[in-house]
Amino acid sequence: MKRREFLKSSALLAVATGTSGLAQAMTVGQKVEKSTGQQVEDDEEKSVEPLISSAPMLQNFAETSIGIAFAVSDWANGYVIIGERPDLSDGRKVMCGGYRLTEFSNSVIQVRITDLRPATTYYYRIGADRIVYKGGYDMHILGTEEDSRIYRFTTAGAAAKGHFCVINDTHVQWEPFGRAIEKIASLHPSCVIWNGDACNVEETIKAQTRIFLKPQIERADYAAEMPYLFCAGNHDLRGMANRHLERVWMYRQPEERLPRDWDLGRNFAVRLGDIALIGLDTGEDKMDTNPLFAGLFNSSAYRRAQTDWLRDALAQKEIRTAPYLVAICHIPLFDDNPRHNPGDVAPADKDPQYSTDFAMWQRTCAQLWTPLLEQAGCQLVITAHQHRYRYDAPTAERPWAQLVGGGPEHAADESDESPGEYPTVIEGEVRDGALVVTIYNLRRHTVQDTFTFRPRKKRRKGKI
Repeated sequence: MKRREFLKSSALLAVATGTSGLAQAMTVGQKVEKSTGQQVEDDEEKSVEPLISSAPMLQNFAETSIGIAFAVSDWANGYVIIGERPDLSDGRKVMCGGYRLTEFSNSVIQVRITDLRPATTYYYRIGADRIVYKGGYDMHILGTEEDSRIYRFTTAGAAAKGHFCVINDTHVQWEPFGRAIEKIASLHPSCVIWNGDACNVEETIKAQTRIFLKPQIERADYAAEMPYLFCAGNHDLRGMANRHLERVWMYRQPEERLPRDWDLGRNFAVRLGDIALIGLDTGEDKMDTNPLFAGLFNSSAYRRAQTDWLRDALAQKEIRTAPYLVAICHIPLFDDNPRHNPGDVAPADKDPQYSTDFAMWQRTCAQLWTPLLEQAGCQLVITAHQHRYRYDAPTAERPWAQLVGGGPEHAADESDESPGEYPTVIEGEVRDGALVVTIYNLRRHTVQDTFTFRPRKKRRKGKI
């Protein structure tokens, strides 16, 4: 199936499948603890849906911070109890929201914890207060629910394990997504990078919640103990809800970024053992001037803003001193096919010399970012978007390698399979002082390729 036809069918499937049935009705007769501390019995013929309706998801993983998000079924105020002891006897309670007010929501609770220690294992439990709100002077907590399970995670840092996985272009396709999650569970990496196009075109928070917090896969708690980073793809920008994806997939807190970088809340520069991971956002795959989007996109300015952020990120000591530098973004930064649209065909992406009216790769991002990455000694750029696995070996003119992850679709049988047309999991792990990158073909359940990278030359402190 070609990429364009696949995306159309995916959008129809996403509408047809509806929302996940993770939350089951809870018979009444169950006791609910009210804010007064009293115990009351609900009416026995009534039923109440559990307030916490998904497992937690670890988002925007870093050395000293973590985001924890989970779905709720009613208006609620949420929190996380976190500590370093497995029984949480040293646990402290961190509320959702900011300093002035706690947040409350009827869809997603987000808690950002920012004062953690690098390469440290933490234990946590999630909870939520059911809220009745009738006005600014008429609100109360009806009851409190806590997940009975205690989860764990380990923060990033130079002393953490240098081991990551990458998935991409999942497009709300549950079967290949489930395969990828099972493969990742068997590999036990320190973190996972979701490299864009998790969505199709999402118009509601409910649809976004189904993708990230309530996916229709067997391992519904897939991200409760496995931290995730996210590089948005072009489809993650499309649709009314996706214009504010941060309501489900959180940004970093203001104290974690410069005022200049206020809108770069998911870009990341993370040290993971001997690996420095850089996350960039290539934006839309069409020009801002394309009439299809009525001038409502501003990717050009967004890409330029990330250039200043990238320069500063690469100069950070923990990034500069890492033996391995790996950059991740959704749309490829290189393509030697002269028929592939480079994404800078103004004003409407159309030119008969190119096979598509959208960017197959991003020449503008390459011009902005790759000089900085090359100067810093970047060895590998991992991309996605084209739905076909490909490896571009480094050359004298382009000293970094590029891996393009495969998409979720594949041919009906092996005889029809086009080169690279299968879903992939990309694994990077430091073994015996070398970065070993393995590409898993999820259709055939085989290792497709393995590449080994040696440490980059040590970078002196200075301006990139």
